[in-house]
Amino acid sequence: MATPERDHSFTLTRRRFVEGVAAVGIAAAVEGKFNQADAEVIDPAPSVLTGNHFDLAIEAHHVNFTGRRVEALKINGTLPGPTLKWREGNTVTIAVTNHLPSETSIHWHGMRIPAEMDGVPGLSFAGIAPGKTFVYRFRVLQNGTYWYHSHSGFQEQLGLWGAIVIEPQGKDPIEYDRDYVVLLSDWTDTKPETLYSNLKKQSDYYNFHRRTAGTFIEDVKGKGLRSTLRNRLMLGRMDMSPTDIADVTSATYTYLMNGNPPDANWTALFKPGERVRLRFINASAMTLFDVRIPDLSMTVVQADGNYIQPVTVDEMRLGVAETYDVIVQPQEDQAYTIFAQPESRGSYARGTLAPRLGMTAEVPLMDPYPNRTMADMGIGIAQMKGMKMSGMSSDQMPGMKDMQMNGMSAKSTPEMKDKSGMRDGSIDPLAGKTPFPQPGPRTTGLMPPPSQTMSRPAQTSEGEVPLRLGPEVTSVPMKTSPRLHDPGDGLNGNGRRVLTYADLRALYKGVDGRPPTREIILHLTGNMVRFIWGFDAYKFSQAEPIHLKLGERVRFVLINDTMMEHPIHLHGLWSELENGSGEFSPYKHTLLVKPAERVSYLISADTPGRWAFHCHLLYHMAAGMFRAVVVS
Repeated sequence: MATPERDHSFTLTRRRFVEGVAAVGIAAAVEGKFNQADAEVIDPAPSVLTGNHFDLAIEAHHVNFTGRRVEALKINGTLPGPTLKWREGNTVTIAVTNHLPSETSIHWHGMRIPAEMDGVPGLSFAGIAPGKTFVYRFRVLQNGTYWYHSHSGFQEQLGLWGAIVIEPQGKDPIEYDRDYVVLLSDWTDTKPETLYSNLKKQSDYYNFHRRTAGTFIEDVKGKGLRSTLRNRLMLGRMDMSPTDIADVTSATYTYLMNGNPPDANWTALFKPGERVRLRFINASAMTLFDVRIPDLSMTVVQADGNYIQPVTVDEMRLGVAETYDVIVQPQEDQAYTIFAQPESRGSYARGTLAPRLGMTAEVPLMDPYPNRTMADMGIGIAQMKGMKMSGMSSDQMPGMKDMQMNGMSAKSTPEMKDKSGMRDGSIDPLAGKTPFPQPGPRTTGLMPPPSQTMSRPAQTSEGEVPLRLGPEVTSVPMKTSPRLHDPGDGLNGNGRRVLTYADLRALYKGVDGRPPTREIILHLTGNMVRFIWGFDAYKFSQAEPIHLKLGERVRFVLINDTMMEHPIHLHGLWSELENGSGEFSPYKHTLLVKPAERVSYLISADTPGRWAFHCHLLYHMAAGMFRAVVVS
């Protein structure tokens, strides 16, 4: 069941929603397993391009998702751009021609490639000037589900993204009969520069769930006066709001599935009993999606392009830039709704999985709007009991009396220090010669030298770069800790099985078995009122690069000092999440860090170059949460 030729597949894609009316597309049966975008439609769906050479043209076009005709950016005339289908082991060339009046670029998200092919203007290459063509060329060293997008300005928000599907060299361990990409995104008719300006002027500009006198009365009825006052006092002193779930919401966003708004109802077909592979990609600019298919379980088989031991769930949260492959096996002759609601609720993306064209299923009600909790401030029950309701100042709050406990200091420097540095500076001679292979059935591990003994995350903050109090950092959690078993705000206690990072266990052992020889501890910091974001209280323009030695093994520790999630993406290198799975730690390219969470992961610095390291919330990255990692 794992060969590409095993069956025919069908799909229906409807015409884009134009002035409130969705016109039905005409589906066509085509040869081969992966063919979702080959249907003949009035408004063409993204094509699937195969082979070893690809030509992509970036142009300005118009779209109408909301009844208003506005400008967008398309690749080869479609939004999303073409799905690129590669094979592991092949060398591919992609000629990207810029037909825009400004510079552009394409970044191959999650790909292990030379730095000069990574596509980040000003860091790894010069960008693609107007009227010019840049040819990317690299060998495909991995398999799985990935995606590509612009790394220039706010072009990602305007539509410059598409899917990548890479077939393995050998037999795919995942058995399936049909294969579909499900690309989720957020669209706004507002120009992204205007949107960003609105956030800088008023960070809750798109938040219509602010607390009122009415919500205060409701809280008093449900929680009591004392608890309500205590909660609001703490939040007020920390300049936080429990309704700060997302910076940009359905107040301006329309949510798309494969470029289709909800009423257009993108549809994929199946025969009862078949195993259907759905490749979910969160290609949004600012939206975390909670995905489920009511009445149908999903078995997660890949995370960020890497095989994991199958885990069956009802729902999963996709941080921006994350990908999850799932297998569903509908037995009934009925339609199912593919439902993706943003964490901030308000609206949704929606498609249909059906045995025949024209079928639909009920769209579920959205879950209630979530609120930030005491856990998002790092406050446990014991700390709550020890607090005084009134007269509480920052130097009386648990965990904040001694600011050094949280790495806070009035004396600060943007220089990256060697934290828990290597004792002798030695590097394994076998490491750093070539990128290590992706874990698979034929990979062998690199054995650690006897001198390398560091194997567990440090339990203290010794060696951290001190942070400075000021406009960039207004508060810190009272305590940070791993929250790997926590599915996230809005998902706890909803009666469904929800995927967590604790569930992820790699199908194959990791390749680099060496323990790290040093740790790099970074705080994710921000001022939510001023919309300032950074690492260790510094924006990209203020910070020095993080330097890694070619071949070394390093532990990164991320401490989220904000009350918002941050999907952190390191270009060019795998991030091996330390979630208790030991040798089977899952390999990821993007890690969603929850508020007040402390996350650690291992890095093998096996590819030289200058790499981007940033929050994948587009406007957080633009506001400063970006660093350069230099491997040399």
